[in-house]
This record gives sequence, C-alpha cells and structure tokens, in this order.
Amino acid sequence: MLDRTPYQDKIIKRYYDNRSDIMKQKLSELTTDLFLAEGKKRHKIWKRITQALTNLGVDSVCIERLVVSDNPTLLAEFLEKKVYKK
Repeated sequence: MLDRTPYQDKIIKRYYDNRSDIMKQKLSELTTDLFLAEGKKRHKIWKRITQALTNLGVDSVCIERLVVSDNPTLLAEFLEKKVYKK
C-alpha cells in the first residue's frame, strides 16, 4: 500500500471529484491553442483534445468526426452544445 497522508488523500479525492471541470477547462484552453496552431503542433493539440474528450466520455464517433474535420470552430460549437451544457 502507498503511504499517503490524510492531506494527500484529500487532494487526490478533490481532483477526482472535480475531474470533469478540470477537463472542460483544459478543452477550452486547447481549443484556443488550436485556432493559433499549425503543422505538427496542431496535430499534437488534436491528440490532447481527443484524450480530454475521451476522459469526459464523449462518443468515439463524435471525436473522430471532429478530428477529421480539423475545424476549431466546429470543435468550439460542439463543446458549447454538448460538453459545457451538462
């Protein structure tokens, strides 16, 4: 077993309690970065977006459709309608 203090246990618990909010904030930042990125950096940002959407439980078909479109505006609209409104 890991030797963690009660304080560390509380931090870990709060992280998992707020994980969806953390992922939503991360997606907002990544969407902004995506508007400005080009080339390899843009591909890396899409990978991070894919992982964040997967962590939020978004359907893989929807994720694939967004990635293939490579359209930050479409991603922002999707997030506004589906992810942030929950």
